[in-house]
Amino acid sequence: MTSGEIDPRYGDTSATAPPWHDIELLLADAQLYWISTVRVDGRPHAVPLVGVWHEGAFAFCTGADEQKARNLEANPHVAVTTGSTGANGWATGTDVVLEGVATRVTDTEALQALADAWLAKYGEDWHYEVRDQQFFELSQSGDGTGGGALVFRVNAAKVLAFGGEHGQTAYRF
Repeated sequence: MTSGEIDPRYGDTSATAPPWHDIELLLADAQLYWISTVRVDGRPHAVPLVGVWHEGAFAFCTGADEQKARNLEANPHVAVTTGSTGANGWATGTDVVLEGVATRVTDTEALQALADAWLAKYGEDWHYEVRDQQFFELSQSGDGTGGGALVFRVNAAKVLAFGGEHGQTAYRF
């Protein structure tokens, strides 16, 4: 991983780019993310969701019949956004855009590690059981009767960080 590069068109090149570690913490600590996918006809589709930053990648889940799952079948490229900016202020906090390709996670061990990460981050609100290569929500009784969800991992191709004096900083992988 290279250090971030401030884009001179959008920031002060004499400023110090945020260290990757700080950006990674924002990705890990966020409670809500937005994911943008592309419909088959080329129209964008953006929705909020929960997810986890796990082992250097972003993971999320979706029902097989949801729009984002159908979009990913045709085009796996996504943009995931989150941030720490209060009241949409430019000079306070940092907003992050992660661009990459969503790949389905089907390995039982990897899915269990992600289910454990969801539970550690969100508690019982997002408690999953792994079976049939997907997540199933556990009800309060722990019976696993919730609906199934496909799990995806997004390895970053590029991450953009916006805010403060640095303006726009790019991290390429």
